[in-house]
Amino acid sequence: MLFQNRRTVDFVICGTQKGGTTALHAYLRGHPEVCMADRKGVHFFDNEEYFSQGKPDYSKYHAWFSPGKSHKLLGEATPIYMYWNESPRRIWEYNPNMKLIVLLRDPIKRSYSHWNMQRLKNVENLSFWEAIKNEKERCRKALPQQHRRYSYIDRGLYLEQLRRLWAYFTKDRVLVIKSEDLKQNPGETLSRVCNFLGIGQFKSIVPKNLNSRPYLSSITKMEKDYLRSIFEPETKKLEIELNWDYSDWLG
Repeated sequence: MLFQNRRTVDFVICGTQKGGTTALHAYLRGHPEVCMADRKGVHFFDNEEYFSQGKPDYSKYHAWFSPGKSHKLLGEATPIYMYWNESPRRIWEYNPNMKLIVLLRDPIKRSYSHWNMQRLKNVENLSFWEAIKNEKERCRKALPQQHRRYSYIDRGLYLEQLRRLWAYFTKDRVLVIKSEDLKQNPGETLSRVCNFLGIGQFKSIVPKNLNSRPYLSSITKMEKDYLRSIFEPETKKLEIELNWDYSDWLG
């Protein structure tokens, strides 16, 4: 279907990976006023090939959307946008009025879930301990592809990523949600999302626990302690910046 009336995409769920973006995408896909992209993970604004010759061909982006007459908003979910250095600027150049939704998860749990996903995809052959201890060196070798696979710790340093978004978008255009809230209180959390997007409330909500993968083992105390020493200073700064309570994290 042709992209009707040359509409631009109105919002993106831009982070964080392993933070509940699949569930939020599924919820919004079921909202009658929202047209979500035909797949989760469009990966337009982090695709270096699209931007290698200057202004990209946005028709390649719009091809993922098939809006109907009842759809008021167009949206998509690609969680690497928050992490990818160039994505915020590219999104702003495409639509300076874009709204961004960010889900933040306990960074220790996020990192272990990320590693587990890579292991099950057969792209990770190191133990979790080996992977986090060697992350800097592995990611340095991965440049310029900027840590797509092995950024277990780096993606959990949220404040720098948020500041990249805020450099282009005012804070009132960036909704930050705790992943735990979406899982534990989906009704209240989705109400915030609807208010932020300016759409009607959901008439009914069926809790979603999507994209979960089995764990062959649990994270060890040594691994937790190591990650806590890295994430605790960052989380304290995040608490001050967002005026939130993150005491349930890093346990």
